[in-house]
Amino acid sequence: MSMGSQFEADDVMADINMTPLIDVMLVLLIIFIITLPVINHAVKLELPKADSHTMEKQPDAIDVSITPDGSILWNKEPVSDDQLKQRIAVAAVQDPVPNVRLFADKEVRYERVATLLSAAQGGGLSKIDFVTEAKPTTP
Repeated sequence: MSMGSQFEADDVMADINMTPLIDVMLVLLIIFIITLPVINHAVKLELPKADSHTMEKQPDAIDVSITPDGSILWNKEPVSDDQLKQRIAVAAVQDPVPNVRLFADKEVRYERVATLLSAAQGGGLSKIDFVTEAKPTTP
């Protein structure tokens, strides 16, 4: 019985020593972490300066409501079709042109809504928002 090593002289060592590989990878990682801030600040840019002035005035919104019976309210004030066209013409020449928020009851015929839309667009009011109720969210 011979007292030698566990491996014979002819056996090939099949294990890889991972310690040097891990050491090299950690050194590379540290180098990248250190050089990353230098890379980000390497390019010097002259950013444009902004002077702080007030934003231009937002246009007022006009609330136009159509009730279930088809009558029209201009900012909660009842108006006839002729008065509506006159008010649209006056609003269209304002600077900036106001937005129209359309509140139409769900029972209103679409024909009435389409008539109001065509009158607004024909008069020069092109920004028209449809206002609806939000659906309740269920948890």
